[in-house]
Amino acid sequence: MHPSRSPQSFFAKMKGARVERIRTEADLADGAARLVAIDARFAPLLAAAGPLPLRHRAPGFGAFFSAIVSQQVSTASAAAIWARLEAAGLTDAAAVSRAGDDALRGCGLSRPKAAYARALAGAGVDFAGLEQAGTAEVVATLTAIPGIGRWTAEVYATFSLGHADVFAAGDLALQEAARIAFDLPARPPERALRAMAADWAPVRAIAARTLWAYYRVAKNREGIR
Repeated sequence: MHPSRSPQSFFAKMKGARVERIRTEADLADGAARLVAIDARFAPLLAAAGPLPLRHRAPGFGAFFSAIVSQQVSTASAAAIWARLEAAGLTDAAAVSRAGDDALRGCGLSRPKAAYARALAGAGVDFAGLEQAGTAEVVATLTAIPGIGRWTAEVYATFSLGHADVFAAGDLALQEAARIAFDLPARPPERALRAMAADWAPVRAIAARTLWAYYRVAKNREGIR
């Protein structure tokens, strides 16, 4: 807990905002204190993981494209593919629209992901407008694009938009971290984990960030890029 802030200070500061957001390390600390007040089981997880990393990503096409790259691959593989896309100049909408399959797949994208990338580039998403939208609107807008699932939209809302109350329950690392942390008999499927996370509102993103950080400690590898 941050020594100079009460567990409620983050939320008092954000009162009246359309969406509660995590912008700074202080927001993370305040949110973590609130989470522990809601569910004390997170206290030892936070103690084991240490201060939560902010992981802020500038919003826009590039950040969302990066989330697509990270779908269903390891964090190391996603980082390597993204590095190749950057080197090839294929991280903005115009370049992706012009690129053919060979160029995108040559950087490591699967054929479906190359198609998703081009669909995103041609969708004309108003990313600036999404910065003012609620989580449900963000998810609905982004999942309307072919190939874009809820996990990708929720990860974008978490790290690029800083939403405080979003939980990407379809994430395998979150599911495994919950199994270990809460001594569950099996890894909870998405629906079960989403139901569990409902109790952690309005700081579900803090709960997710804590579980990702705990996954790194428990498994000695990153669960999110």
